Amino acid sequence: MYVKPFEMERYQSLWENIVEYNLSESGVHPMNLKELVPAEQLEEIFDTSLGYNQTNGTEELRSLIAAMYPGAQTENVLVSTGSAEANFLSTWRLIESGDELALMLPNYMQIWGIAQAFGAEVKPFFLVPKNNRWQIDWDEFEKAVSSRTKLIAVCNPNNPTGAQLRKDEISRICEAAKKANAWILSDEVYRGAERVGGTTPTFWGKYDKVIVSCGLSKAYGLPGLRIGWTLAPAKLIEELWGYHDYTTICPNPLSDRLARIALQLDTRAKIITRARGIVKNNFEILSQWIKDQKGVFDYIPPLAGAITLIKHRLKIKSTDLVIKLRDEKSVLIVPGEQFLMDGFLRIGFGCPADQLTEALNRVSEVIKTIPIK
Repeated sequence: MYVKPFEMERYQSLWENIVEYNLSESGVHPMNLKELVPAEQLEEIFDTSLGYNQTNGTEELRSLIAAMYPGAQTENVLVSTGSAEANFLSTWRLIESGDELALMLPNYMQIWGIAQAFGAEVKPFFLVPKNNRWQIDWDEFEKAVSSRTKLIAVCNPNNPTGAQLRKDEISRICEAAKKANAWILSDEVYRGAERVGGTTPTFWGKYDKVIVSCGLSKAYGLPGLRIGWTLAPAKLIEELWGYHDYTTICPNPLSDRLARIALQLDTRAKIITRARGIVKNNFEILSQWIKDQKGVFDYIPPLAGAITLIKHRLKIKSTDLVIKLRDEKSVLIVPGEQFLMDGFLRIGFGCPADQLTEALNRVSEVIKTIPIK
């Protein structure tokens, strides 16, 4: 089986720890251990045994996760090594050679690559700019979903646009899935990092063949813990646990313990407030900067997540521009080509505000040297 290179992940892995300013990251600035763990609990953390953890996640952690989703129980939860493993396990279990997958694009390209490696036919439906928001092209959606569709995969809130699906749009997707007898896999890892409004609606509970993947990396600012989860019907969770036995076996016990602290009701509320504060404050910096680059960019403001997808009018390919920024100014940005969106850039704005300001100033210096189309 041949797996296509995951361009964005390899690109970030090569450069994100080398450049001075990383605007390729899609989450909020990471928390440190002192911010997360109350001083009185540190000794308890030091006493954590570093043996094998409960392989599907401790009962307490699964209970805390289930409590965030109406009607969910611990048997509906499998803890994984990040939401990436959660997505992989579900795709591995459900997709076989010859199956059809309807996939929202643009998107984090993990499921796109895995499904093709497994021999599936990936039928995309794109988000398109309309009425100042990114919306599903429903004509494309209707063509992408058929009686042969095995899985419909979405990202909500969306990476890289920061768009949200509305309740009526979620219902429409669920109705199409029910008609096709297809599963829905909803990647909701950015849920909680909303810039405006309340918490993004979840697919959970809207249809009996829904799988939700999520984790602590993006909205929680805890990517280093590598804690993710799958929420699904109990029978499927039992099967996915069996697949999990063949991959990472169990979550890191220290990460499991820290995740239980993070998801306590009061602590979780503080973490989400922190994330939303970063997103709101830093977006003001980014939006003003975009305005100052008169005639260079078009974009639709993101509703959630510390990311936005912007279209440029510069006479240069996005990949070439990003390489120029990296090599000349030590600033890392994701080119739209890595989302099959030539002419666009994904900018992450979750870093500390002073770093964001300096990085954008450096981008401006390069932009001034490139003519507009």
